[in-house]
Amino acid sequence: MKPPAYRPQAAVLSSLLAFVLALTGLTLLSGTASAATNLVVNGSFETGTLSGWQCTAGSVTGTARTGSHALQSAPSGSDIGRCSQSIPVRPGTAYTLSAWVTGSNVYLGVDGGPSTWTTSSSWSQLTVPFTSGASATSVTIYLHGWYGLPPFQVDDVVLDGPGGTPDTTPPTTPGGLTVGSPSSSTLQLNWSAATDANGIDHYDVVRGSDAPQSVGNVTSWTATGLSPTTTYSFKVRACDPSGNCSPYGATVSGTTTTGPTNPGGSLPKHVLTGYWQNFNNGAAVQRISDVPAAYDLIAVAFADADPARPGGITFTLDSAGLNGYTVAQFKADIAAKKAAGKRVILSVGGERGTISVGSATAATNFANSALTVLREYGFDGIDIDLENGVNAQYMGQALRSLHSQFGSGLIITMAPQTIDMQSTSFEYFKLALAIKDILTIVNVQYYNSGAMNGCNGQVYSQGSVDFITAQACIMLQNGLRPDQVGLGLPASTRGAGSGYVSPTIVNNALDCLARGTNCGSFKPSTTWPALRGAMTWSTNWDATNGNQFSNTVGPHIDAMP
Repeated sequence: MKPPAYRPQAAVLSSLLAFVLALTGLTLLSGTASAATNLVVNGSFETGTLSGWQCTAGSVTGTARTGSHALQSAPSGSDIGRCSQSIPVRPGTAYTLSAWVTGSNVYLGVDGGPSTWTTSSSWSQLTVPFTSGASATSVTIYLHGWYGLPPFQVDDVVLDGPGGTPDTTPPTTPGGLTVGSPSSSTLQLNWSAATDANGIDHYDVVRGSDAPQSVGNVTSWTATGLSPTTTYSFKVRACDPSGNCSPYGATVSGTTTTGPTNPGGSLPKHVLTGYWQNFNNGAAVQRISDVPAAYDLIAVAFADADPARPGGITFTLDSAGLNGYTVAQFKADIAAKKAAGKRVILSVGGERGTISVGSATAATNFANSALTVLREYGFDGIDIDLENGVNAQYMGQALRSLHSQFGSGLIITMAPQTIDMQSTSFEYFKLALAIKDILTIVNVQYYNSGAMNGCNGQVYSQGSVDFITAQACIMLQNGLRPDQVGLGLPASTRGAGSGYVSPTIVNNALDCLARGTNCGSFKPSTTWPALRGAMTWSTNWDATNGNQFSNTVGPHIDAMP
């Protein structure tokens, strides 16, 4: 048997100390070990606030992984619920970013650098190692979810590595602000670029006494949704990636031009719109003369794309599918409806529509061809139902050209999907605001959409009065006049894949918005008595369902204030 190995006295003492510490429940750390540094401000959210963070939809919640607080952010149909923080770092240095998260499609990353994501119903750690840029003095870390998904939670955010020198120097103040190029609903702003050692992150624009609006890193921006013959004042400041902002520059004013307050004025104050199917898909086959008198506006669905002219449209009556309905009878029926005080327009697009207006040439082709078709059949206007998307710039150009050629009596309606009108930054919403002075009605399709964020920030499932009212008030609060807002719903369960509600629910939504009565759990803070009315897909499905929609909603619209 070998004698025990010789152990230096220091080693014996170390072992003895470790033994004593183990008995007391403590842990001995080696002299070379070190706890992770954390450069994140308020990374555990234990301040009970979002101090240090910039969030589009964030709040502090008591459902925490550690401690008493965590971050919760609620994405919407138009927002991913991003929370970010700019942190000073050293150039060309290795760092590790980590965070504990729970929820669906939760992302962690660095602006301009790597990112990762996960979906987890319990707390799960995300880790992103990265090296700062060769000249970087700060990085912006972020967390976000995904459009329309439920709220997600975040806790214990750590950026491990050596700290840098904080950037506390604001950019220079942007100058040279001018306000011009007025229309009846828009004003264009231009200004000179600010400078900053770390670059400009965005500019804030203030209109009058409104809250600042971030417009991105641009030096030209158009204010939309304005009223005709009205003077507005603006001022601009610049902000850098570290959150430093310059003082505002001088305030400058501009005045919008005059314009009509009720485009398509030949329509009643309140309108029931119905789409009429120029095809047979199992719904009742109708002639225009078969459409009930309750419908004030009939949208013929749909125009066709002209293969010979990009952006151009044509129209062909489906006589075979409509039991021998002739073009002569079709034109005569349109004329008879008009003589009875109704209006008939041509709808462009639909679920399978391929018409695209994405250039100046296409805009010209659209306007010229639409004018020809409208005059040939006696249509009173045009409906934009391009479910493959719109280009606000060129479609706006096309509609203004058509309006100038057809005349001020042209009816222009739109039927965007629910998601298209969730934000004024979306193309459909931008289009509506850009042509507000000649736009008649926007009938949003409040179906086939799933759950969406409402104007109060809450998520509502389709098929309820709350969903309809909370969606409609997004438009009412963001630039469209009440007489330009209509509620689009299917006429029967077979008229849409999802989102059908009984006609009584449609009437309740109209009452809630116009009168403040018959609301669900959501009641808007104001009412809009001039709300234009409702739309349905389609008069054919309504006929198949015993005309319940027109018989119930039509008289209710007529009785609106």
